[in-house]
Amino acid sequence: MKILKIMTKQLLKPDYIFESSWEVCNKVGGIYTVLSTRAKTLQAAFPDRIFFIGPDVWRGKDNPLFTEDEKALQGWREYATLNEGLKVRVGHWNIPGHPISILVDFTPFYAQKNEIYTQAWLDFNVDSLHAYGDYDEASMFSYAAGKVVESFYRYNLGAKDKVVYQAHEWMTGLGALYIQKKVPEIATIFTTHATSIGRSIAGNNKPLYDYLFAYNGDQMAEELNMQSKHSIEKQTAHHVDCFTTVSEITNNECRELLDKPADVILMNGFEDDFVPKGKKFDEKRKHARKVMLNMANKLLGTELDDDTMIIGTSGRYEFKNKGINVYLESLNRLTRDKNLKKEVLAFINVPGWVGEAREDLLERLSSDKTYDMPLEVPFITHWLHNMTHDQVLDMLKYLNMSNAADTKVKVIFVPCYLDGKDGILNESYYDLLIGMDLSVYPSYYEPWGYTPLESVAFHVPTITTDLAGFGLWVNSVVNHSGTLQDGVKVIHRTDYNYSEVADSIKDTVTEFSALSNQAIENIREHAAIIAEKALWKHFIQYYYEAYDVALRNARQRLSQSNDNN
Repeated sequence: MKILKIMTKQLLKPDYIFESSWEVCNKVGGIYTVLSTRAKTLQAAFPDRIFFIGPDVWRGKDNPLFTEDEKALQGWREYATLNEGLKVRVGHWNIPGHPISILVDFTPFYAQKNEIYTQAWLDFNVDSLHAYGDYDEASMFSYAAGKVVESFYRYNLGAKDKVVYQAHEWMTGLGALYIQKKVPEIATIFTTHATSIGRSIAGNNKPLYDYLFAYNGDQMAEELNMQSKHSIEKQTAHHVDCFTTVSEITNNECRELLDKPADVILMNGFEDDFVPKGKKFDEKRKHARKVMLNMANKLLGTELDDDTMIIGTSGRYEFKNKGINVYLESLNRLTRDKNLKKEVLAFINVPGWVGEAREDLLERLSSDKTYDMPLEVPFITHWLHNMTHDQVLDMLKYLNMSNAADTKVKVIFVPCYLDGKDGILNESYYDLLIGMDLSVYPSYYEPWGYTPLESVAFHVPTITTDLAGFGLWVNSVVNHSGTLQDGVKVIHRTDYNYSEVADSIKDTVTEFSALSNQAIENIREHAAIIAEKALWKHFIQYYYEAYDVALRNARQRLSQSNDNN
């Protein structure tokens, strides 16, 4: 693996960069944050020479994340439409930097699906026979993205131009392989943010880490019915000019499960442009706390005041992988901790199978009255479609947690996307995060960990684990296991120490509750210092290294091909 050190050579830089991802102009997961926060930095370095390619999933409807520009790339777009049958929209992604984005309608390629899969098998041994679920949709998009880049290159560019194509996750692998074959002049990069088979092993309650050395990726893929996703991921990793991943811990997965270590590790950075400064920061923090405490008091029939310690977790609803189970266990143990000095209001901001905002809670929120009785099911802000089979609610019931007035720990589940339009809180995630005192992300499976990084960016100290890429990185920055005083508490986690992790979280929350205001302020400052070290202006160098590796390997590949011919 190539690790960025002091540069002793002149790096090759691309003239043009293409990046494809299912999450371009399509906010569905963590990769959206990676791409959208990095775009400004790359746009500044390669102005209008970086193109993001995403799926046109908003066909016929306005996409709030995309502004079409019919004059942008007009000549090529018209040629591609008339002569190659490509259905594309060109415009700008509505994020800082406003990079050029190309959205492609991939649905016409379903008619060629069998031929496309057959050719991928013949060329690269990609097994699509066991495809199910979202495999076809992702593959057709990926193939369409490859066709778009091929068309653009043949129309606008040539051998004199250094061009890089970066594909993110298994969903874009087919396109990267297509370009590798059809446009060998383009240097290819494939980035896996988490191996599909590693995530599946962890998600199926199998011990991942103690037995990682013994797992055979192909065998596990067959056992877990993951053959096709694993196949495209593995073959792409082996054939592209530069294979990358996001952390050392995920690189271990790649080495063992894909039989291919990364060439470069691309750690995920962040932009702090949207973090308020000075007086505005204080105002937003005060407002966020007011909103959360008011909602809690109306739901619980309590009178929690601003001295209440507000903590929270968030992310995808992966109950074990994200450590939601151990977070709830720690809160249950916290209810019996006699050393806890403050009331604790603990949020679980995780999108579930949400139904509708609670009318009874809305009624209370619209009133200036105070209430001394809780609402029915005083744990949740929105009704779920699966109230009787939800893992969070089930565990709260199992733990016999009640949110009773006399308990010092109250738990509230917010099962929806915090986009400012949820019907209850009506604030964005960042506008609520800023009001928290402490965040908790005790992940079991976490290739990087954007949520704890976002937390410290807003000066909120966080608890994470050394099974998260971010946690491992923090340990390397502070040269020891991160502590509360560092702004990031990094808990050691294994396949089997669930109880110890729960106790460590409990003890950290208790310790925090006893700190003076000055001590807390010092910790918040240290959290912000950690966040600054992870800004894209620092981490973008790893991408430059990857571009160099890809361009050099592509050059060598072309030279060997010419020699053979």
